[in-house]
Amino acid sequence: MKVDLTKPLTLENKQIKVGEKAPDFCLARLEGFEIIDTSLSDFEGKIKVLSCYPSIDTGVCDMQTKNFYKKYNNNEKIALLNISADLLFALNRWCGANEVTNATMLSDYRTHKFAKDYGINILGADIIYRSIFIIDENNVIRYSQLAKQLSSELDFEDVDKALKLVL
Repeated sequence: MKVDLTKPLTLENKQIKVGEKAPDFCLARLEGFEIIDTSLSDFEGKIKVLSCYPSIDTGVCDMQTKNFYKKYNNNEKIALLNISADLLFALNRWCGANEVTNATMLSDYRTHKFAKDYGINILGADIIYRSIFIIDENNVIRYSQLAKQLSSELDFEDVDKALKLVL
């Protein structure tokens, strides 16, 4: 199968909608030399901002991660979850290169179930489509946004407005 990432893409399954219960997930994160399973319930009682992107090694993904990290990472009410299908070593390398010590970098590389359940898995490529979800303390989807194209930036101002309404 050939997937041209510059053409319109097909996403696997339907995207979850605002007002729906957020599907639980099991994503991997790296702590030292341990791979640790991480789920939605690990962030109970917090507003979750799921910043999803194709690969930390692209300019737009790098900028998205830095932007949201700077804005939201130190807010105690928010759990900022950076999610891709990158290998954990790439995520760790990015954190080291950017002197980021406390970001939650998660990967769906093992099963791609997260991306499929949230409707953002690119069919045939198993890459996460650029998107963001805001999930409230009761695990209900309160906001979602898909980028216009895979390489397009998200509308950061719209995300800020939506998050203020949830806070």
